[in-house]
Amino acid sequence: MDPKTDSPSTGEKAPVGAVKPPNDATTPPVPPAQPAASKQPDSKTPPAWSGKKKALVAGGLVLAILAAIAIGFGLGRLEGSSKKDPNRLLLTGNVDLRQVELAFNNSERIAEVLVQEGDKVTRGQILARLDTSRLRPQTAAAQADVEGLQAMVERLHHGSRPEEIAQAQANVALAKAEQVYAEQQWRRLTALSGLTTGRAISQQDIYSAKAAFDTAQARLVVAERGFDLSASGPRTEDVAQGEAQLRVKQAQLEFLQKQLADTALLSPCDGVVRSRLMESGEMASPQRPVFDLAIADPKWIRAYISEPDLGRIRTGMKASISADSFPSRMLPGWIGFISSVAEFTPKAVQTEELRSSLVYEIRVFVQDPLDEMRLGMPATVHLELDPAVQSKP
Repeated sequence: MDPKTDSPSTGEKAPVGAVKPPNDATTPPVPPAQPAASKQPDSKTPPAWSGKKKALVAGGLVLAILAAIAIGFGLGRLEGSSKKDPNRLLLTGNVDLRQVELAFNNSERIAEVLVQEGDKVTRGQILARLDTSRLRPQTAAAQADVEGLQAMVERLHHGSRPEEIAQAQANVALAKAEQVYAEQQWRRLTALSGLTTGRAISQQDIYSAKAAFDTAQARLVVAERGFDLSASGPRTEDVAQGEAQLRVKQAQLEFLQKQLADTALLSPCDGVVRSRLMESGEMASPQRPVFDLAIADPKWIRAYISEPDLGRIRTGMKASISADSFPSRMLPGWIGFISSVAEFTPKAVQTEELRSSLVYEIRVFVQDPLDEMRLGMPATVHLELDPAVQSKP
């Protein structure tokens, strides 16, 4: 066989013009070319679509992780609430205190206002004054009437003076002397007329002498009765009448003096001026308050407790109060009031967890010597419960 014309594997002759492969055993045979019409499409994903899929997968993983964290946090809160201390009770409420609206008792024009909002005032401090230009003259006139009646009543109680009694005695002596003279004159004329058988003395002269004698006797009686009145003093009824008139004038004077004193508006207690409602020059009246005063003591926390915990507290139980303004400090207090009537939960009540609709109001009085608790301030009440007393189911 000719090596130039025969194929080494089949023994057939190679076609004329064909290229003979190199004689190298390591070179792999070249596969025959496929026709263009029979080429299949590539099954791999394009690069752009692959990036979007990776982003979606990553986002899903993030959401799954966040959901797991939220579930774990919720379970932790539930577990923490289930492990809540049964011997400790926390209540949330607001600071409450008493308020006083101060008004004048008189209807008069305001002369001056002496305090401002926020000023601390003490019991008996003057806060404002009214005009007194009309009350002072009336008070002075009433005072003069009282003094006059007092003098009259004192005179009635003291009776007649020694000089008056001596004067009455002198009048009695004078009337007695006149009576003796008139009697002697009448008797002399009567005797002379009898001796002369009426020729020396007329009957008219005898009648005049007798009338003068009778008049002198009457004057003596009047003088003696006057002396008796001077010695015995005034009648009891006159003294009682004078005292009654004096009491009337004294009552009128006291009323005017009270009106004059009410022109100064005094603070009834220690507190803080919350509002200044009227100014100088305005017409005051008992129906229009001038100040709104907040009483600093007592001060309490108004809170609400549910029925299951109601049996675990009592009046006088000690408590501790804290506020957001000073969370590191606890103020001492005690339960001073527990309502005996249930009510629906007010909208303003803030509680740690949902409780029943019916609650009971309690007042926890707090000792606040520095006056730091303000009206309406949220506060937390800490109560240490008695472990022997079990809550109602």
